[in-house]
Amino acid sequence: MSIPFIQTRALEHVYTAEDGRSIPALRGIDLTVHRGEFVALIGPNGSGKSTLARHFNALLLPTAGEVWVDGLSTSDPRHVQAVRQRVGMVFQNPDNQLVAGTVEEDVAFGPENLGIPPTEIRRRVDEALEVVEMTDYRRHPPHMLSGGQKQRVAIAGALATRPDCIVFDEPTSMLDAEGRRQVLQTVRRLNAELGLTVILITQSMDEAALAQRVLVMDRGRIVLDGPPEEVLEAPEVEGLGLGRPFAAEVARRLRAQGVPLPRGLLTVEALAAALQNI
Repeated sequence: MSIPFIQTRALEHVYTAEDGRSIPALRGIDLTVHRGEFVALIGPNGSGKSTLARHFNALLLPTAGEVWVDGLSTSDPRHVQAVRQRVGMVFQNPDNQLVAGTVEEDVAFGPENLGIPPTEIRRRVDEALEVVEMTDYRRHPPHMLSGGQKQRVAIAGALATRPDCIVFDEPTSMLDAEGRRQVLQTVRRLNAELGLTVILITQSMDEAALAQRVLVMDRGRIVLDGPPEEVLEAPEVEGLGLGRPFAAEVARRLRAQGVPLPRGLLTVEALAAALQNI
């Protein structure tokens, strides 16, 4: 197994409401994410997914407990910039992440803020746009792009800062089917081809099925942690109202009709292959 990259121990986070009430969002999270993993984080609304993710690059700091990124404590103010260089974030609304007049200027924004020399910024922008297959749009205004293209530009902006990990907070929730396909293809490439650690927060069981490991959260706690073929068909997941991947639900209904299919068929490709072998 690769070396630990993100670790939390007894992590607690408490929000303070306008009326002064304390609202616990994370309750004693113990977690290790290894370098190079592709982890999906799922759970009902309000389960703490986004709160946990924001601890991974020090956008939030622990109320209690500890978070380490590449051995650096996020609670130490001296480490915050280094942590944020190691962990990039891409959020659900691409329009909120694009700040410049052209695509290449937008991708250059992060490295410029880090004080990277101009020649190195040029190289990073070119490489990042190539990775997300947006080189042909480098001089386009971002507002003229489709939702999926905008999200890929946001990913390129994160890549240009050279992180070791990117956290995606429901990056496809505002996209149409084609935009979703483009973004997920890019996310998978970052992990499989570049070796980046990827953490994908999603409400889609089909998206979670693409990961190597799935974490399920409920009421501020991690209640399941394991490979998708074990986690996504667990009774606890259905009890949280999260459903099943489309292929897994089709397979379940076919099994109920007497078709001898194994469990753990989470993708359409896996289901089709199993049906051909009957």
